[in-house]
Amino acid sequence: MGNDFRFSERRVSIPGPEGNLDGVMTLPDDGTARGVVLMVHGDAAAEATQDGLYDAWFEGAADAGFATISWSKPGVGGSDGDWLSQSMSDRATEVEAVLDWAQARDDVPTDTIVLWGASQAGWVLPKVVAARADVDGVVAVSPAINWLRQGRFNLLAELDHDKASTQERERAVEESDHTRKLLEQRASYEDYLATTDTADPMSKDRWRFVMRNFGADAESDLVAAGTREIPVHLMVGLHDRNVDVAETEDVYRSTFGPHLTVSRLDGAHSLARTAMEDNDAIGLAAAIFWPRAIFAPRAIDDYSSFLSTIG
Repeated sequence: MGNDFRFSERRVSIPGPEGNLDGVMTLPDDGTARGVVLMVHGDAAAEATQDGLYDAWFEGAADAGFATISWSKPGVGGSDGDWLSQSMSDRATEVEAVLDWAQARDDVPTDTIVLWGASQAGWVLPKVVAARADVDGVVAVSPAINWLRQGRFNLLAELDHDKASTQERERAVEESDHTRKLLEQRASYEDYLATTDTADPMSKDRWRFVMRNFGADAESDLVAAGTREIPVHLMVGLHDRNVDVAETEDVYRSTFGPHLTVSRLDGAHSLARTAMEDNDAIGLAAAIFWPRAIFAPRAIDDYSSFLSTIG
C-alpha cells in the first residue's frame, strides 16, 4: 500500500535533562550509515515518529546514507518531563543532551551530524549550532524568526483563508492585541481567563509555555550560528499560512550567505500538499494508502539530495 519504506527502525532510550527520552533510530536497510540526522520537532505534543508522518523523512535520509534519531517530547509517549515547561533554551539543551549521547555510542554513526528542525525548531537549531562544533549541517523546514510577528502573520493568513468579514478581522486582531498586552504585563492565567473573549482559551500550562517564549527572536542566534560557516538548507512551502517564509528567507540569506541553499516547494507549512492539510479525510487516506504522497512534490528527494552533499 505504498508504505514499505526503505529503512530499519529500533527503539532507543536517551538520557535527557528531565529524565529519559523515548526515541527511535532508523538506518538504511543494509544497516550501515555514514552520518546521522537529529530531528527537532516543532510545536505541540510530538511523538518520535509523528505517528508515522516522519517515515518519508526517515527514508529520504536512509537513501542518502544517513541514520536518523528522533525522540518523543518530554511528557509524550515514554519520555519523562513536560514539554510545556520548556523554554527554547531548554529545548536546545535537550538537543545537546541527545548529541552527547550519540557521540558516546559506538552504534551511532556520528562522523557527520545534521540537525533537521521544523517550525518552532527555528528558535532551537541556531542555539545548538552556535554552541557546538560537531554539527556539520542543518535542514530548516518552515522556521519562523520572531514569535509575535509569526503569530500575527498566522492570524491574518487564516482570516484571509477563511474569507473573514471586516468585523471578524477587527475582532480577532483586537483579541490578539489584548493577549499580547497581557503577556507583556506578565499577567496571571486567571487574569487571562477573566478577560479573554476567545471561544477556545489556552490551557493554564499552554499559557505558561507562551509566557516563557513569546519574546523569542532567532536573529541573534542565527548570527552566532552563521559564524560556524556550515551548510544550511532552508525548505519552505509556497502556501504556508503559519510562517512568513519570505521574511525567513530574507533573514537566512543575509545571515548565512553562500552557505545557504533554499528550496521553495508547492506545499503548506509542514511541506505537506495543501489538500492534505486542508482536508482531514484526504490526509488520512493518503497516510494509510499512499504515505509518500503526503508531502509536496520533490520535498523528500530535495532533502535526500542535500544530505548527499554533506560529509
